[in-house]
Amino acid sequence: MQLRFTFDTHDFTATLDDTPTARDLMSMLPLDLTIEDYSTNEKIARLPRRLTEDGSGTFSGEAPGDLCYFAPWGNLAFFYKGYRYSRGLIRLGRLDGGIGPLLTRGSFPLSVQGVP
Repeated sequence: MQLRFTFDTHDFTATLDDTPTARDLMSMLPLDLTIEDYSTNEKIARLPRRLTEDGSGTFSGEAPGDLCYFAPWGNLAFFYKGYRYSRGLIRLGRLDGGIGPLLTRGSFPLSVQGVP
């Protein structure tokens, strides 16, 4: 499963893991969201509804380029710097082609679509 994200001048994809949470996200597509800076290591986008947490649990190997869902707030988290697992964080997959687009600072309309 693959997603295409578009914001500002950037067009990039992410490959999702085959999990209940990732499949639930795919069922919501297409989406028009807002992507914005959060903290010093990630961008976030709030979803219109919460995703299922079925099958989620702790994970390791956290790395820049991870795409996650933060269940307590109901948002996507795009990590462009190191981070550590915290309770409520569910890894959805990884960005394809690197973190470059996430380094653009600011808030932008974000289009999310499935890749056939």
